[in-house]
Amino acid sequence: MKTGFDNELYIRKQTEKIRERIELFKGKLYLEFGGKLFDDYHAARVLPGFDMNGKAKLLQSLKDQAEIIFCINAGDIEKNKMRADLGITYDLDVLRLIDNLRGMGLYIGSVVITQYTEQQAADIFRQKLERRGVKTYIHKHTKGYPNEIELIVSDEGYGMNPYIETTRPLVVVTAPGPGSGKLATCLSQLYHENKRGVKAGYAKFETFPIWNLPLKHPVNMAYEAATSDLNDVNMIDPFHLEAYGKTAVNYNRDIEAFPIVKTILAKITGNKDYYQSPTDMGVNMAGYAITDDEVCREAARQEVIRRYYNAQCDFKKGLIQQEALQKNLMLMKQLELEPSGRAVVAPALAKAEKEGVPAAAIQMGDGTIVTGKTTELMNNVSSMLLNAIKHLGNIADEIRLISPMVLEPILKLKSSALKELDPILNTEDVLIALSISAAMNPMAEVAMDKLKDLAGCEVHSTCMLTQTDEAMLKKLNVNLTCEPAYPSKDLYYV
Repeated sequence: MKTGFDNELYIRKQTEKIRERIELFKGKLYLEFGGKLFDDYHAARVLPGFDMNGKAKLLQSLKDQAEIIFCINAGDIEKNKMRADLGITYDLDVLRLIDNLRGMGLYIGSVVITQYTEQQAADIFRQKLERRGVKTYIHKHTKGYPNEIELIVSDEGYGMNPYIETTRPLVVVTAPGPGSGKLATCLSQLYHENKRGVKAGYAKFETFPIWNLPLKHPVNMAYEAATSDLNDVNMIDPFHLEAYGKTAVNYNRDIEAFPIVKTILAKITGNKDYYQSPTDMGVNMAGYAITDDEVCREAARQEVIRRYYNAQCDFKKGLIQQEALQKNLMLMKQLELEPSGRAVVAPALAKAEKEGVPAAAIQMGDGTIVTGKTTELMNNVSSMLLNAIKHLGNIADEIRLISPMVLEPILKLKSSALKELDPILNTEDVLIALSISAAMNPMAEVAMDKLKDLAGCEVHSTCMLTQTDEAMLKKLNVNLTCEPAYPSKDLYYV
């Protein structure tokens, strides 16, 4: 698969810029981290060559200078808000991220629960953290925000938040998702640091939109597609254009908030020229690491199509509103894209029409497309995966990979002990059965070894999948889309 992004160059340039910001403020830098620290699948898809865990590795190179604060919105805890790409709640993701970062030798300073209004779920989460030795702080809504600057920057505003104890020159403020209160936490800390006589500054680690790409570049438009449910819109940064006479791309929320943020920063620090534009606030060198623009353009076009399918399915499930769906359709039209521009769609639909059952198709790295269909034994993506690894292992179709001796007990367990209404095998069942068979069958062992080669492959299903199947395909790191249709008329489907 072609690459269009130099990840090593990106990490080097981004690290240099962060060090420059630390030096600029000659004390302490609060770095708000936009995007995902781990598992940034979106960036890896639209910038082929981008390491989805590269940002965490960047911090690892600064681990002697850095500590990390996690923010999580109390309302998100109460609502069990999910990370759609991983299928886990925000509070669980915080625990996962802490474990991963500690495993890399990074120092986790604390967790801040923001927008706290005595939610019971937030209290339980706080107790869980503190009983496991994680220092936890509570931040409530800041009085006067966003318009009453004198009140915000006072002991009755930011001063009401407890000061978060930090010990290192680089304080990374991150979160499991948007709306978690990262900016407010940074500004609150600047207020407290200033009162204590400590020099401290603020900057924002950004990836998207890429400020030095054109506004309508497919990579930037793919970011709009990814955030259609948030109603984010890419815009020319008017403050940057006025200050420097140069065009830069930013997004509406940062542009709209900039006058307030600039005023607050000036009030806290006494420096009216802290930043001239929201683009100035960002540390974003991704555009300088694009080595093949056309490869990234095509990857981004494919991402817009994937997001269009995902939006259709989310709308069918009742997860998003019509406006988000329409925005994805608009982006498709602006880029003159059609759903058929995704190579796996037509073969999956043709297989389903021919067989009269749900089907799926996967595109290998060499362009070969393999299909599978739902049978009495297993679902469409399970049979597709077996056919795909047979193809990669040069194993004949007629060779049985999974022994009936292995399958029968699994089917009996699902139908009898677990009393599942439809005991058909899903991808997790099939892969477990395959791993057991590999102990006795050399061909199954060969096929098992080929699973890793599916990473980055494109998959399309003619029906929406269960959470279990989606989770397994994510673990295999394939890029999945589905038709917005349920596999049956049954209402209960998880």
